[in-house]
Amino acid sequence: MQESNVAPNTDAVKKEMKKCFAAIGELSKEEIEDAMQLISIESFDSGTLILRKGEVSAKSYSVVSGCVRQYYLVDGEEKSTFFYTEGDSIFSMNTGSEKTPSKYFLSCVEPTMLSVITFENQKILYERFPKLETLSRTSLQEELVHYQELLATYIVTTPEERYLNLLRFRPELLNRVPQYQLASYLGVAAESLSRIRKRISHK
Repeated sequence: MQESNVAPNTDAVKKEMKKCFAAIGELSKEEIEDAMQLISIESFDSGTLILRKGEVSAKSYSVVSGCVRQYYLVDGEEKSTFFYTEGDSIFSMNTGSEKTPSKYFLSCVEPTMLSVITFENQKILYERFPKLETLSRTSLQEELVHYQELLATYIVTTPEERYLNLLRFRPELLNRVPQYQLASYLGVAAESLSRIRKRISHK
């Protein structure tokens, strides 16, 4: 499905992940080491598809560094719906355990490093450490609320207001994501986005 490589600074990344596990509490050093054996750190080149429409995902991801775009293909045109950056978890809610083919694509916008866990290993992890499953479910619920808020904002705002919201809440995307992808995310043509940016810069 995708080409990946073991990240060159895996040890440093895993050290930071161990700190995160330790911060949760109630896990001994031995248990943290066991948990880390179920997770891999992988690097992906810019443009790599980590999930295609029609595929059934067998993994969950968290972004260590880089950017992953979620998009749909509608009448041959890419419609960007989300950008995952450092610290974001990528949940495949319609795939994996439900064995449902994905309706969207996941693509690396830039060279990206991900922590990767298979659903099989995730199940083992949750069976050994129930508190991690509780935290994961809480995180998923928060993500769902966030998506609902994004959808509501998209429906009731103009493209210019959406761009201003992007400037306010995720300005880093302006320098990391190609303009045509940002335009798709905002629901406008690339030319319209250029006009919006120019108009706002002159205010």
